[in-house]
Amino acid sequence: MNKQRHTLSIAVLLAIVSTSVLMTASAQATPTTPTTPTKPADFEKMLSEVSAKRLEARIRKLAAFGTRSTLSETESETRGIGAARRWIKRELDDCSKATGGRLEVAFDNHIAPVSPRIAKPTELVNVVATLHGSQPESKGRIYVVSGHYDSMPTLPTDGVTDAPGANDDASGTAASMELACVMSKYQFDATLIFMTVAGEEQGLVGARLYAHAAKAKGMNIAGMITNDIIGNTKGADGTVVRDRVRLFAEGVPPVKDLPDDVITMLRSGGENDLAPRQLARHVKSAADKWIKDIKVEVIYRRDRYLRGGDHSPFLDAGYAGLRMTEYIENWQHQHQNPRIENGKQFGDLPDYVDYDYVAKVTRVNAAALATLALAPASPAEVQMETFQLENNTTIRWKANTEPDLAGYKIVWRETTAPFWQHSKDVGKVTRATVEAVSKDNYIFGVVAYDKDGFESPATYPLPLRLR
Repeated sequence: MNKQRHTLSIAVLLAIVSTSVLMTASAQATPTTPTTPTKPADFEKMLSEVSAKRLEARIRKLAAFGTRSTLSETESETRGIGAARRWIKRELDDCSKATGGRLEVAFDNHIAPVSPRIAKPTELVNVVATLHGSQPESKGRIYVVSGHYDSMPTLPTDGVTDAPGANDDASGTAASMELACVMSKYQFDATLIFMTVAGEEQGLVGARLYAHAAKAKGMNIAGMITNDIIGNTKGADGTVVRDRVRLFAEGVPPVKDLPDDVITMLRSGGENDLAPRQLARHVKSAADKWIKDIKVEVIYRRDRYLRGGDHSPFLDAGYAGLRMTEYIENWQHQHQNPRIENGKQFGDLPDYVDYDYVAKVTRVNAAALATLALAPASPAEVQMETFQLENNTTIRWKANTEPDLAGYKIVWRETTAPFWQHSKDVGKVTRATVEAVSKDNYIFGVVAYDKDGFESPATYPLPLRLR
């Protein structure tokens, strides 16, 4: 244990030095006019700016706080969750200054109530950076990306023992920070919110409090992605997977009383076409187009067995939420007191993070968020005409309001296929027919696209009958 603490102290020193260099460079950067990445060259440049070295420096810095337990020290400047959140905010403030103040950075304070993992009311602070959309018709549409910056040792109520939390979840925290710093150099139609969240290990508390408040405010969160445990590529058995990442997407919400529109979707075969899975299809499509060295594997499930993530409170609040997680996990380096036992190293230490892999996953997020925030909103009030028996398919929808809207596509797939197989560009109309393709045999959707070719997630058509 003493040898391990010595090793950690060296890593701490290196992390502080490297992070100091990064912060100085960031603070000295000259603000530039933001670019809207509508051209492939601009888009590729944005993705290339994601830095594995910066991600590593920030992950090592976060691990250097010793523990980031929500129940840990808050007054120290070198240890505990208070020091961690103040450092995160300073980093994001520096990135905001470097881009001319385009990021709005703030603490999101709450009092977490008593629960099985919180013995007394405890201050809980999320760090939120907002990049406001530039298009008046779209800026109220919001996409959220998060990582949780709290950590835990073996016992979730232990706020004293070292809990470096390098992978769980300094990796997701660093990704959210990197996305904020890179993407704030660019301009998007819709609003992007980059969050680092506390209280995840105490029962998703920080995300739940934020999601509840967002719902009460009527925030139009059109999609949310949490990055939780995105840094490991080597399993306990030695298996290595560096070219895949999992994306968990819930289908029908697990509630007793389903909304009427969901019941209607189920009756017409749309159980795989609620908003979270439409969002997942979009994320995978963006990754397939823009990222060549990693594949998104969509998992039709809310999360892994025996685990949970910060997307769940957003799902419970009625928002479309997804979880992105490494393809292969090693539980010796999750939720463990740092120690050597029977010759094996336990603990979530920085040396077990694959930083190039974290950068790949971060680029997947960047591609997904950028395409979502540049595209029009998903079409609303989409309805399938079911007036008569026929082999054609006619769908109608409400017109979008974006000034750069160029038209719509009707997409369809076989009922057993997970992703869209066919499409028909129908132009700038609000009703169209696909001839000789029966609505009885396929699943349909409607997509909006703009003049630069950015497409929204699809909307499933609810059946419409003549009264």
